[in-house]
Amino acid sequence: MPESNTVQIPSSDYQPQIVCNPDGTYTRLLQVPTVPASPDPNQSTSSVVSKDIPINPSKQTWLRIYLPRRALDSSSTAHNLPLIVYYHGGGFILLSAASCVTHDFCLLMSEQLDAVVISVDYRLAPEHRLPAAYEDAIEALHCISTSEEDWLRKFTDLSSCFLMGTSAGGNIAYHAGLRACEQVEELEPLKIKGLILHHPYFGGLERTGSELKMVKDPILPLSGNDLMWELSLPVGADRDHEYSNPMAGRGSNMFEDVRANGLRILVTGCHGDPLIDRQVEFANMLEEKGVRTVAHFGEGCHSVELIEMSKADSLFVVIKDFMFCF
Repeated sequence: MPESNTVQIPSSDYQPQIVCNPDGTYTRLLQVPTVPASPDPNQSTSSVVSKDIPINPSKQTWLRIYLPRRALDSSSTAHNLPLIVYYHGGGFILLSAASCVTHDFCLLMSEQLDAVVISVDYRLAPEHRLPAAYEDAIEALHCISTSEEDWLRKFTDLSSCFLMGTSAGGNIAYHAGLRACEQVEELEPLKIKGLILHHPYFGGLERTGSELKMVKDPILPLSGNDLMWELSLPVGADRDHEYSNPMAGRGSNMFEDVRANGLRILVTGCHGDPLIDRQVEFANMLEEKGVRTVAHFGEGCHSVELIEMSKADSLFVVIKDFMFCF
């Protein structure tokens, strides 16, 4: 642990959003407002209601469920809605399921896709380095599969589940999906049909052209990117670790399970994102491995649909086509 209160970073032009205190604890400087759940349709003007349920109290992990309000209408024919399990971004070190940007995005997604959305609040690094977030992601799936929660039992089609994540959450969704392929029977009746990797967060020791071109990107500068990997990977691991770089060794040897389970994968990204070269290479690798893959790359910055929510509509069209037409 460095003597200075501020974590050492690769470049002085990046101001870290997290500092290390003398006692070894961390303080997050980026304070994003949080939003409570709104489970009572009589007290909400939104077309989507939400509620929180615990996953593992000892780890302080929990879920936020989003349900289209019409499903609660006794005259509605809504039933067996598809399920999207969502993992938020933040470089593994920031944000939560209650952060306003996460909440607003999930609420809009539930409304636009007419789906039950479950947002997972997982443990953050550096207090809990990887694979803690992956373990929490899988534990959440087991919690969902065995839950007696009315919104899940009455309105959700557990056999039509998609894992989705933005940025670091996309990385988590990918690794959770690989692990889920080894636990198919244990997760029943939950059946994962696909992964939706929204601007997935991957890294590597060798710099890509897009990283070097956008080294001072305002959203994800290279020095900040390096810092987040430094704080989230296991101690002593570098960015070519399998958690960071799925292309190292040309990917996991688990793709036989992925193909056997019929898992399909959507990879989305933007050409204004420093990570775009890695995302394109990742999508190409999936196709080489015989995985049913859809790649959609447009214009914009990293996680643009959460930064400018008005641009999310076009993303939801792509996701809807992937879920129901692919």
